[in-house]
Formats: sequence, structure tokens, C-alpha cells
Amino acid sequence: MSTSHAPPGSPGPDMSPIEASASSKPSTVPTSSAPGLQPILPVSSRRARVPRWLRRTTGPVLLLALWQLLSGTGVLTSDVLASPGRIAQVAADLVADGSLPSAMATSLRRVAAGLLLGLLIGTGLALLSGLFRIGEDLVDAPLQMLRTVPFVGLIPLFIIWFGIGEAPKTAIITLGVTFPLYLNVYAGIRGVDAQLIEAGESLGLSRWGLVRHVVLPGALPGAMTGLRYSLGVAWLALVFAEQVNADSGIGFLMVQARDFLRTDVIVVCLIVYAFLGLLADFIVRSLERLLLQWRPTFTGR
Repeated sequence: MSTSHAPPGSPGPDMSPIEASASSKPSTVPTSSAPGLQPILPVSSRRARVPRWLRRTTGPVLLLALWQLLSGTGVLTSDVLASPGRIAQVAADLVADGSLPSAMATSLRRVAAGLLLGLLIGTGLALLSGLFRIGEDLVDAPLQMLRTVPFVGLIPLFIIWFGIGEAPKTAIITLGVTFPLYLNVYAGIRGVDAQLIEAGESLGLSRWGLVRHVVLPGALPGAMTGLRYSLGVAWLALVFAEQVNADSGIGFLMVQARDFLRTDVIVVCLIVYAFLGLLADFIVRSLERLLLQWRPTFTGR
């Protein structure tokens, strides 16, 4: 009886197919186990080790440091632009004597009134124009013409119509808020997927049922975009509105500072405008996370 010798690495007669497959695979040594070799991390992994908030604040901190350096060396004089330290001291003084909190409260009240009126007018006209064909014929064309007129150019007319009190200031903000809301809500209504409408009709929804359960939720993302844009326009309109014979508010502080060549006070007011705008945008983004969780593509980040 002759015995045959199998070559090395070939399956023996008593091996199962799984054992034969395992024995035929070449043995590999992981690169991480080799001495002296370290795995190279991709750039994105190395970047992820640094917190994002730290990366995002690096630029502003470096800008402030450069600003302070230029002011300390005399390159930027105080009559051109005050130093960050001086601006911080002036802001603390304005808060301590109560003038800055009082001005902020007045400006916030004006923005809130104008935003509320603009929200009601812009959304109401968008619903009328977006849901009804006759509403579109009557409303859309005049609004498309009016929105091309700079609202700042209407300030003299508002002063003639409403006087120099709070009414023209609120009207300027309202006008600036109305058009972005109208355009985005109208586009959101007309952009609802027709297949969703057909699905709702096949489920037996009435016209108002379609509007409530399909059209309005579908237009909500556009409405939130319009609200965010309108808030930015509201603060811009407030800057112009508070130049109209104002006796209070952040714009009034800026006018006084301009008359006395106080660049430090002007910069403080601009910073307050910026932070109030960021706060308003944060509130709207929080509303988006709350109201748009049903969207499949919404990540909440």
C-alpha cells in the first residue's frame, strides 16, 4: 500500500472543506502589530481631536489680539477706533448707569412690534396668494412691484403719514419684514409635492384637510427660512428707524456718540446689534429643531 505525500499547504484527505479553506489562506501579520510601525490617522481624524467650538473661536480671538496690538502700538488711534479694552470698559459703564439696558429694551420692543405685524401681514398675504388663484392674481403682482422699492426710501413718506413718534419706526420694520416672509411662505406653499396632494385626496381628505395636513406642513420649512431672513432685515431696518428723531434706543445712543465723536460707544452699540441678531437667529433655529423633526433629511445639527 503506497502512501502519497501531499505538498505543503494542500488539504489532507481527512480535512473538512472549512479546515481546508482555512489552511490554504496565507497567514498575514497585521500592520499594527509590526514593531516600529504606527498607523497614520487621516487629516479629518486628527482634526476631530480639536473641539469644533475651539476651532471656531480661534479666528475671532486672533482678530481681537491683533486689534489690541495695533491699538497698543498706536497704529490705530482712539479717534479712529477705540481699543477692545476701552470698548469693554465703556460697555461696563453703560450697563452700570442703566443707559444700555434701557436702550436695548426699547429697541427690542420696536423689533417685536414690527416683526409681529410683518409676520401677520406677510403670512396672511402668502396664504391668500398661495392657496387661491384669484388671490395670486390680486396680490402677487402688486407685492412683487412694492418689494423692489427700498424701504429706506419710504422713510420721508412714513414721517409725513405717521409723524415722528413710534409709528414710523414700527412701519419701517414691518415693511422690511413683510416681503421676505411673503416670498418664502408663498414659495413653500407652491412647492409642495403634487404626489402628496394626490395621496391626501386618495385618503379622502377635503380641501381644508389637505391644507391643514399636507400644504401647511410642507410649507413650514420655507416659512422658517423666511422668518430667519426677516429677523436679519428687522435689525437692519431698526438701525434706520432709530435715526428718525429717536429719543431712546440703541440707535439713539449711536446718534449721540456720533455727535461727540465717541467711536467706542458706536462700536458697543454695533456689538449689541450683532449679539441680539445672533440671539434671535438661535431662537429660530431652536424652533426649527422642534417643528421640523418630521423631515427625513433634518438632522437637528
